Amino acid sequence: MSIENHVTQQDAPYASALERYADAGPQSLMVPGHGCAPDGGGAHLARVFGERAVQMDVPLMLDGIDLGPNSPLAQSLVLAAEAWGARRTWFLTNGASQGNRTAATAVRGLGERVLMQRSSHSSFTDGVLLAGLIPAFVAPAVDHDHGIAHGLTPEALEDALATEADAGRAVQSVYVVSPSYFGSTADVAGLARVAHEYGAALIVDGAWGAHFGFHEDLPESPVRLGADLVISSTHKLAGSFTQSAMLHLGETEFADRLETLVNRSYTMTASTSASALLMGSLDTARHALMNGKEQIGRSIEIAEEMRERLRANDSFSVISDDFGEFPDIVSVDPLRIPIDVSRLGRSGHWVRDRLISDHGIYFEMSTATTIVAVIGALATPDLDRVMAGLEAVVAESQAGNGGPSELVAFPELPEAGTLRMLPRAAFFAESVVMTAHQAIGQISADTLAAYPPGIPNLVPGEEITEETVTFLQAVASSPTGYVRGAVDPLVATFRVVRDPLTASAN
Repeated sequence: MSIENHVTQQDAPYASALERYADAGPQSLMVPGHGCAPDGGGAHLARVFGERAVQMDVPLMLDGIDLGPNSPLAQSLVLAAEAWGARRTWFLTNGASQGNRTAATAVRGLGERVLMQRSSHSSFTDGVLLAGLIPAFVAPAVDHDHGIAHGLTPEALEDALATEADAGRAVQSVYVVSPSYFGSTADVAGLARVAHEYGAALIVDGAWGAHFGFHEDLPESPVRLGADLVISSTHKLAGSFTQSAMLHLGETEFADRLETLVNRSYTMTASTSASALLMGSLDTARHALMNGKEQIGRSIEIAEEMRERLRANDSFSVISDDFGEFPDIVSVDPLRIPIDVSRLGRSGHWVRDRLISDHGIYFEMSTATTIVAVIGALATPDLDRVMAGLEAVVAESQAGNGGPSELVAFPELPEAGTLRMLPRAAFFAESVVMTAHQAIGQISADTLAAYPPGIPNLVPGEEITEETVTFLQAVASSPTGYVRGAVDPLVATFRVVRDPLTASAN
């Protein structure tokens, strides 16, 4: 697809079209119901979100905005593909989760077997169920001290692919995660080479790396490194609105087959009333990244200064300083700062809660030992305020305020249970709910994923182990954790397949 009318990366064609529509002051007798009228039907929205948001919240199928082969929307999609190094890009208004489900559905057209990094996001597991894929799993490297799942080496992927092929289960697609929730980045080029040698397409969950490739101090865009499909959660660090994301198709040997498959799958996962505000934010975020190298550099400088100030404080250590110990990690996202707070004798949950309640400072996430700071690629947070808040929390902990020390041992990430049924068969099988103790040894009918970071610890068809039960219950009882898909908030019960033999026969 080519761009006509001399549109360049200096332009934001779709966002500009929305502005022109709003400036024209149209009288709307169509959806949305607020009529794009901040002084009329949208007054209640304008009071909270501002007049401009109401004026630009337009529907699809409008000339001069999204209709036609060279519409402003089509132009913005071409610019996005160019910016990330893709053959083609799709805008997603249901988040990277939509991208995962779309990718899973698309690669079913290549074949039914997929090899998944075990720390895959639960939305891809949802896609496996929907598409009827048959999964096999490969474990990532794990930092057991902090309970952090990293990534795969090309060697680990090759071993897993060879094992599947030798067993007569050759896979047609591979799903890996890079970067991780904590900023560790895998050798995507090596992973792509190995996957392609085995005749498999490589899907990269690059949700946390949408900003990659826009500055020399950032890792490269995985699309340019040979990935076939890349899920890019643009809102996370690249500056678009929450719930907006992109799906990129690489220029690889699978591109011709995948392009049609992705396009058809996209129509199944996309809303027919996609948000113009979310898509407009994707267009403007791309424009800001492409034209904001100096601002990105400033964000990276702030992140590095934060690291230096943390290193100078005996109460903290920067976990990513030790990422070199893991062979799967080839680079680190400088805008993600995982901080070990265990020297305080407090959990990361306690530290994060104190920062929020006492200082109005919000870190991205916490674990038993860790808090994680995320600095957007275009963001310039007040570092003095952040460090002052951290130092105040240190002082409170040292003074013994806030109750006794609550740092307790946390169970290690559990190994996967045996896959005793195909996930789709288990999901649709007759099921029964039983206590956690009774469920050990039974077959899960649900996908259960501990948040953060949303990694499936159980998938339908998998045997429930005592280690998995212990881990999920520990996460559920922690201050900031919950388990997606659980029957009850404390994971006291599990939904299991009632009669595996009958279900498998069906």
